[in-house]
Amino acid sequence: MPVKKNSPDLILLAVTFALLAFGLIMVYSSSAIWAEFKFNDSFFFAKRQVLFAGVGIAAMFFIMNINYLTWRTWAKVIIIICFFLLLLVLVPGVGNVRNGSRSWIGVGAFSIQPSEFMKLAMIAFLAKYLSERQKFITSLRKGLVPSLGLVFIAFALIMLQPDLGTGTVMVGTCLVMIFVAGGRILHFAGLILLGVAGFAGLIISAPYRIKRITSFLDPWSDPQDSGFQIIQSLYAIGPGGLFGLGLGESRQKFFYLPEPQTDFIFAILAEELGFIGGSLILLLFALLLWRGIKIALGAPDLFGSFLAVGIISMVAIQVMINIGVVTGLMPVTGITLPFLSYGGSSLTLMLMAIGVLLNISRYVKY
Repeated sequence: MPVKKNSPDLILLAVTFALLAFGLIMVYSSSAIWAEFKFNDSFFFAKRQVLFAGVGIAAMFFIMNINYLTWRTWAKVIIIICFFLLLLVLVPGVGNVRNGSRSWIGVGAFSIQPSEFMKLAMIAFLAKYLSERQKFITSLRKGLVPSLGLVFIAFALIMLQPDLGTGTVMVGTCLVMIFVAGGRILHFAGLILLGVAGFAGLIISAPYRIKRITSFLDPWSDPQDSGFQIIQSLYAIGPGGLFGLGLGESRQKFFYLPEPQTDFIFAILAEELGFIGGSLILLLFALLLWRGIKIALGAPDLFGSFLAVGIISMVAIQVMINIGVVTGLMPVTGITLPFLSYGGSSLTLMLMAIGVLLNISRYVKY
């Protein structure tokens, strides 16, 4: 067993808390008007986000002090539990429907989203699998197909909710892990072709997804329906300029941009804090990515390395998709911005993942 450091990666910890602080401020700023109108309490969403953050921070520090190899021991049990929850959420009367998706289990603010926790469970399971069978990863039959089998079963269950955004992040994260483990480029080329065909099938099977694609290409062709969110997001970002309108001074949060505290919180941030504020957030995410890469490179074993790669890839992919959607570079999909967007399951999951990363950092020799 490698010798543990006295402290975790303090830069990673500081960046995480900086992003979390920005998130708490922006959740209140972006949601106060909507919360006052709907619940007669401008702090409605902010108070819940503080509660979620408290639970997430407690989980992060708890996990930070648990040897990361424990995840390898319990990976199978954890993923079985997550599969059970994915099945349970599809049961009418058990799973809660919000915005057209049956993705939550629980009551009110105390609901959890099983698909969020499946992402971390799949990372742990795949890290275990790849660390034990890396020599087979260049083989299509013995390496790639078995490693992706459970991933696509989980993706199928998530799509039954449906939740294309979360499923895409999970699959993308797993593909990065397999690539880092030594997967062949030729196999990935084939997967890309299959992925394009599958994505086309998913679009054709749901008319609202076709609308999202057409609105992405030309949002002004349907400004009152499919193009509404993208247009309102751009109307928020544009006036922000270099320094922004000022904290709390957003105009788009006045019932123009629907529920701005969730997927489109970066648009409100850019409107209020401008290019400087948006760039600072991206710089913090870049620092988080850098520390994660260093931890992955310095991990004392393959499991720790693959686990770190999976966690940092999950965060990076989710950030790229969210920012891409908000700035009109990608079609609209329901993806939160890590540490900033309102949402209990997403925030708790991300802080738990950082806790795992911090524990790995305690065994790294830089």
